[in-house]
Amino acid sequence: MRKQRSGFTLIELLIVVVIIGVLAAIAIPKFQNTRGKANLAALKSDLRNMATAQEAYFYQNAVYSSSLAALNLNPSPGVTFTFGSVTAGGWSAKVTHPQAYPIQCALFMGGVPALAPAVVEGVINCQ
Repeated sequence: MRKQRSGFTLIELLIVVVIIGVLAAIAIPKFQNTRGKANLAALKSDLRNMATAQEAYFYQNAVYSSSLAALNLNPSPGVTFTFGSVTAGGWSAKVTHPQAYPIQCALFMGGVPALAPAVVEGVINCQ
C-alpha cells in the first residue's frame, strides 16, 4: 500500500515562483514611473510656492530674497533650490531632486537672465 502524501510538488512550487517573478517584472517599472511623476510634481509645486513667497516678500520689502528662511519656504523632502540671479528687479531659480535626476525645473521673473531650462518668464520649464 502507498502512503498518501499531502503538500506541493516541486513543479507546482516552481510555477508559482515563475508567476510571482513575472508579476514583479511588470509591477516594479510601473511603481518607479509613478515615483518619478510624484517627484516631478513636487519640483513644480515647490517652484510655484517659491514664486508666491517671492512676491509676498517683495510686497513687504521692495526687494527679492535668495534665502529660503527669509521667504518662510519649506521645500518638499529632497528638493534642492539653486538661485541664479536675485536682484531688486527679478529672480531666477532652479530645483532638483536626487530621485528625479536628471530632471530639473527652473523659473525666472523680472529682468534677470534665465537659468536653463527656463525660457519664458513666469513659466516653469522642466527638462
